[in-house]
Order: sequence, then structure tokens, then C-alpha cells
Amino acid sequence: MVTSRALRVLFLLLLLLWASGMENSEILEQPRNVCLGLINEGNYESFYLENTAGCFTKCRQSGNEPCDLKNLQRYWLKYEFHLVENQMGIVNTSFLKAVVQSVSTNISEDLLFSLTPSQVPRPVTEKEHEPPDRVRLPRSLFESLQDSSSVVRLAITLLDIGPGNLFKGPELSLEDSSSVLNNRVVGLSLGNISVSRLAEPLEITFSHQRPPSNMTFSCVFWDVTKGSTGDWSSTGCSTELSAKRTVCRCDHLTFFALLLRPILDRATVQALIRISQAGCGASMIFLAFTVVLYAALRFYRQRFKSEDAPKVHVALSISLFLLNLAFFINVGHGRERSDATCWARGAIFHYFLLCTFTWMGLEAFHLYLLVIKVFNTYFGHYFLKLSLVGWGLPALIVIGTGSANSYGHYAIRDKKNMATLELCWFREKTAVSALYVTVHGYFLITCLFSAVVLGLVAWKIFTLSTATAGKEQGPNWKGVLTVLGLSSLVGVTWWLAILTPLGRSTIYVFALFNSLQGVFIFCWFAVLYFPSRTAVSSSSGTARIDQVHTASQE
Repeated sequence: MVTSRALRVLFLLLLLLWASGMENSEILEQPRNVCLGLINEGNYESFYLENTAGCFTKCRQSGNEPCDLKNLQRYWLKYEFHLVENQMGIVNTSFLKAVVQSVSTNISEDLLFSLTPSQVPRPVTEKEHEPPDRVRLPRSLFESLQDSSSVVRLAITLLDIGPGNLFKGPELSLEDSSSVLNNRVVGLSLGNISVSRLAEPLEITFSHQRPPSNMTFSCVFWDVTKGSTGDWSSTGCSTELSAKRTVCRCDHLTFFALLLRPILDRATVQALIRISQAGCGASMIFLAFTVVLYAALRFYRQRFKSEDAPKVHVALSISLFLLNLAFFINVGHGRERSDATCWARGAIFHYFLLCTFTWMGLEAFHLYLLVIKVFNTYFGHYFLKLSLVGWGLPALIVIGTGSANSYGHYAIRDKKNMATLELCWFREKTAVSALYVTVHGYFLITCLFSAVVLGLVAWKIFTLSTATAGKEQGPNWKGVLTVLGLSSLVGVTWWLAILTPLGRSTIYVFALFNSLQGVFIFCWFAVLYFPSRTAVSSSSGTARIDQVHTASQE
């Protein structure tokens, strides 16, 4: 009897010891599992902040530390609410600088705070020297809150998110060398007061060194609703770039950052290639239709053979068709192992590119003779001379460039020097001057000449139509359509290349519209010459002058 009782007591003692051992083991395991984001949840004392901040370094793509990014990111997002609700004053640690300040909703001017990384954010006045890193909160933001409160508490935080995966998001691919500038995130919060769709945006200024030529900055905020764990988004934010600073303007309060990312990362390059290939394929089909339509018109209309304008249009169509074909061959076959074959591919691509630029310039020259000069425009063997320039001048340039051994392997690279696109073009580094002179410089010359001629033609079309029709006439849609048609001939779609440094969206616009130039040329050619030449002549001043110019040369 005593023995059985002793055994039961001993058994209970063993259970208690085992349970206490489990509790102790859980306590010992807590530091190892802190990056799951549950142990320190809601605890913002100094010990817990330091403990959780260690996950900024531990949570890496190649690390073995178990991490729950969603929980950890939520922990830091809620910290600003904790600061506001608990009326914290100043927080100054190695990874976090924060200040909470009471602000009257009846202020008379905008609020300006410094965001110097090594210091706690502090208010500055307009009279003081503006710090390079700062945030400007518009007066209208606080005035919109006057109905709900006379004073609000504003929390401003500077958070060093470290080199790990926290606050990187799927959009920010570390493999593409994208990064958060200085791993620094700026937080702005009014606690439980939600602020969005501001009539006057707030301004955050980030100072930085001049970025590499293949990188650009983008203003973003952390969107908790994007993806499974949240991600960076630029909705509601605009980016104003300059050499040593970037100004972000956003219409809401949350966590903000400045992203440094490749202008052409691998995903963007692949998307641009697909867009260009689809557009160039469509252009090649319609350019072929243009040549076939021209041949048919020559067969059925004897007078059509003596007209020079359609010949110039077809020459441009042929050069553009061959350029698109060279583009398909160059991009579609990837890296060429043979240096000689790559040299030839680069030279052919360069030749047809220059032919396209030249014929667009000749289109502008022909347009100048038709519309601007008009009289004394006779040239013997006119189209033959144009052909010598259109096909011969690019050949001379390519021969000269090739003799300097300028063609070879070329790659577009990201910040880590990883190739995102390889093709046969000008040799990297060794042929940069040849590229700028024979491509960029040549393009700018033809572009400026075409722009001047197109501007003069547009001015003449609209002023003449206004003078003949009187002031009561409405919008001159025929004139607008005529200028748009002529724009496709002189290469206005290529002019969009000048805007590509403004950002990724302009690169997509350029790739789309420029690859469809052949479609625009066919539409203009069909409207101008088919099905009734006389019908078009009655409504198109350009076509009518075309006939006069042709007759003057016979």
C-alpha cells in the first residue's frame, strides 16, 4: 500500500520535472525562433527591439535561419502606431531613429523635418539651411483633420533594414542587383488616423551619389496588400530625379524608400524583346504589303511609274523591312561564338539602321521640296541621286567603321556586371566613340532636320487651310491626319528614344510605337495612293503638290 502511494508520488514528481524541463527548453529556444515574428509580437521595449532587429541580418536568401517575413514586417509597421499611442518622445538606436511630435491642425505653414541618417529626425524652419535629406509635410494635410481633432501626434522613423530579405519584397529582386538605397526606410504615421489621397503631396528628399549609367532611382512605398507578404509599389508617388538627389512626392502616409534598380533588368529586357518582336513582325508584314501595293499600282497605272514620291516611300519601306529582319536575326540567335560571324551581323545591322535613318532624312528632304521650296526644284535623275545617298552613304560609314574593327560582341549589363542581353553590335568599351558618332550623332542630325521640316510643313498646312476656309471653320482634322501620316515617314516614332532616360515607362512606349512604324507607313501609303488617286488629291495638299513636282521633272 505504501509502496503504491510512493510510486504514484514519484510518478507525479517526474511529470512535474519533465514539464518544467519542457518550459525551460522553450525559453532557451525562444532566441533561435525570434525571426518567426511571434515571440516578440507587440513587445517594443529596448530588449525586444534589439532582439527583433537582429533578423534584418539573419533573414537572408541563402541563410538557414527560419524567418516569417510577413510577421516581422508587420511588427515594424505596427511600431509607429505604438510610438503614437504611447506618446513616445525620441528613440535613438543604431538601427532606428524616431521622434513623436504633437502638431496642431491649425498650423500656418508646411512642416519640414531633417532625415539625416545618423541623427534623430528633428524639425527645421524655412530660414535654416535645408538638410540634404528631409521631408516636407504640407499644411493642407493637417488642415484636413481639423474637424476631428485640434492636435495630432506625428511619428517619423528612420529604419535601417539591413542587407537581408526584410522589406525587399518580390518586386525587388536581389539577383538583379536592385536594392533599397542605403537600406533605409522612412516611416510617417499619425497613428490610427489614415491619411491617403492628399490634395497636396508630401515631399521626401533623398541625397545620394550619381548612380551608374545603367541604374535609376524609383520612389516607392510599402503596400501591405500587395502579394502574400507585401511589396513595394509606386502608386500615388512620383519621382523627380537629379544628379545628387531625388525628390519623392506621395499622396499618403506609410513607409517609404528609394529603390536603386537597373534601367533594363532581365525581366524588363525580355518584355521589351517580346514587344519589339511582335511589333517588328507586324511591321514586316505591312511593309511587304506596301511594296506589293506599289508594284500593283505601277502595273495598272502607267503614270505612277514616273512619280518619285512613292519610290521614296518604298525605299524607306525596304530599308525598314531589312532592318527588322536583321533585328530578328541578331536578337533571336543569342551570343555568336564566331568573331567573324558576329562582326558581319553587327555590320549588317548597323548598315540597315543607317539606311533607315538616311531614307527618313531623304523623306524630309523630299517633303521640303514639295511643300516648302516648291519652285525651281528640278533635279535630273532625281531618284537615282537619292538612292546613291540612301544606300551609298551608310555603306561608306559601315566600311569605315568596320575597318577600325569596331563590330563584335555587345552586352547590356546590370549593376553586378551580369549580362541581361547579348548581341552582335559595337564592341564593348573599345568602340564607344564609333557608336556615339555613327549612330547617336547620325540619328540626331537626321532627327533635327526632319523635325524642322515637319514643323514648317505643319505650319504651312494649318495656316493655308485657315486662310482659305475662314475663321469659322472647326478643327482641321484633315490637316492633323496629314501631319500624322507624314510623321511616320520622317521617323517621329524614333524621336521617342530621346525620352527613354526619363524612366522605364517611356522605354516601353518607345519600343511599342517604334516597332509599329511599318504599320503606320502602310496606312499612309494606302490612304494616299489607293484606291482612287484623284479622290485623295482633292483632299490632300501634299498629294496635289506631289503631282506638280513630278510633272515639273518630266
